[in-house]
Amino acid sequence: MAAIHTPALLAAGQPRPRNYPANQYAFRAKSHFLYFLGEGLPGAALLFARGTMTLFVVPEQPGDALWTGPRPTLTELATRHGVDSVRSIEDLPAALADAGANVATLPTEDAPSAAWLSDLLGRTVAPSTGNRLEDGTPDAALADALIAMRLTHDQAAIAQLRLAGAASASAHLAAMRATSGAKTEMEVFGALVGHLRSRGFQDSFAPIVSTHGEILHNETYEHALNPGDLLLCDAGAEAPEGWAGDITRVWPVSGHFSDTQRALYEAVLDVQLTAIAACRKGVRYRQVHEVAKRRTVERLRDLGIFRGELDGLLERGAAAVFLPHGVGHLLGLDVHDMEDLGDRAGYAPGRTRSAAFGDCYLRLDRDLQPGMAVTIEPGFYQVPAILSDDAYTGKLGGDLRRDVLAKYADVRGIRIEDDVLVTEGDPEILTKDVPKAPSEVEAIVRGGH
Repeated sequence: MAAIHTPALLAAGQPRPRNYPANQYAFRAKSHFLYFLGEGLPGAALLFARGTMTLFVVPEQPGDALWTGPRPTLTELATRHGVDSVRSIEDLPAALADAGANVATLPTEDAPSAAWLSDLLGRTVAPSTGNRLEDGTPDAALADALIAMRLTHDQAAIAQLRLAGAASASAHLAAMRATSGAKTEMEVFGALVGHLRSRGFQDSFAPIVSTHGEILHNETYEHALNPGDLLLCDAGAEAPEGWAGDITRVWPVSGHFSDTQRALYEAVLDVQLTAIAACRKGVRYRQVHEVAKRRTVERLRDLGIFRGELDGLLERGAAAVFLPHGVGHLLGLDVHDMEDLGDRAGYAPGRTRSAAFGDCYLRLDRDLQPGMAVTIEPGFYQVPAILSDDAYTGKLGGDLRRDVLAKYADVRGIRIEDDVLVTEGDPEILTKDVPKAPSEVEAIVRGGH
């Protein structure tokens, strides 16, 4: 309230039916709402006005006690959450009228919630804002205030991130151990998700469990597991208050890396460790990305896949051929934290995305500060659409040694990702409980159940 000087309304969002009204998807509240309340209440809203914070909730409906159990009273909710008062959502229009004009808000991503906000405020609230917030408006001021608060995490939030990181690591270990007895990706996916659910955690995003690691966001689980395959698993736990974990590991289905797989895996691991070491107070995150790019090209040149002078290879786009994405992103209540606010959150004022292939996907360009949490996730991918397109590889000519690359045909994609907390000194790896040294990974997979 001190930062924006206008009333503000934050909506939890509306529950969404899967196919008919009573059969709904599991509800997950908007992260900006969760930041202040810590509990997802479907259809609720928080109003900041006249120096007070009021929670508005959907009142208990006839039959609720039968079908979903009794709800806490308004007084009990006020005590639980420390708000100034709790009122029925039916009172919200009158409260908004009393609050005055220029009530700021940020929409949820779903259209019904945006329409609800539009009706309440008497103006159009788009389903997704991203970079379309207009500077100088109350909504932009609210976004900037929330970004400033959420960029760094206090000790309670860090405890939640550590919890999510540990749960994510435990689930990855369960997936590794399940691989030796599995015949399909789906079986490993089931082991991972079942492990999370049995311990009270949701997924922080749709898990990726795939032998086709070159497809960055492959969310199907239809392939058989064959002895020569590498299995890429990108998954994370969401703690009960909404905080996210995000880990990627890659392991051999057989429990043994081939020589070529191990060589590329060790190269990616070296890049990741180098990038993590660069995550220090005051370092620009784009520089961490550049460190990862440089080390990637250097290691691939050591393997003979590239030849030539390092700076020249980088200038000709060599890194993006095999690392066509940013090195990571913010982490917090969203797995890509505050990405609903677009580059307004991820990029410091005055900084813009590069137009260059690969670099254009960098999600974060801010100076790192203690309390910030980020992911570090370099990779190596053989994407046919990139390798066959002269627009991406033409400038490299014969310095991309395709004859050498052909020897690594048993590697489709490798990515190694950890969650990293920036501190006053050395970075803290929040997801250190799941090993990534190749020999340790092999031993876990071979050990099975």
